[in-house]
Amino acid sequence: MIDYNNKIFKPVSNTENGETSNETVFHYKQEGNILTSEYSGGKIIKGHLIGLVDKMGNIEMRYHQINEKGELMTGFCSSKPEILSDGKIRLQETWQWTSGDLSKGNSVLQEQ
Repeated sequence: MIDYNNKIFKPVSNTENGETSNETVFHYKQEGNILTSEYSGGKIIKGHLIGLVDKMGNIEMRYHQINEKGELMTGFCSSKPEILSDGKIRLQETWQWTSGDLSKGNSVLQEQ
């Protein structure tokens, strides 16, 4: 299993309907197969996520965040890890809002 504990991730790409950007910083914590993160930056004032990590390092998570407009936004996300040549982790993500317009998107996060 991939250990995400104490790793920092930043988005390298996101679809237009997403709120994260390269200014958003995720601080991951992991205990067993439970993953949590606090994040902020860019359009996001404060956010949290909680998820489960499987044996292959895939993550199923739920998130909520307050954006710069003062809106509470929620959603779910599936992340698939890729180990880069330098040993860092890149996450290919598919997500959907459960608030707002309920649209879907894709993003890529990379370990810093």
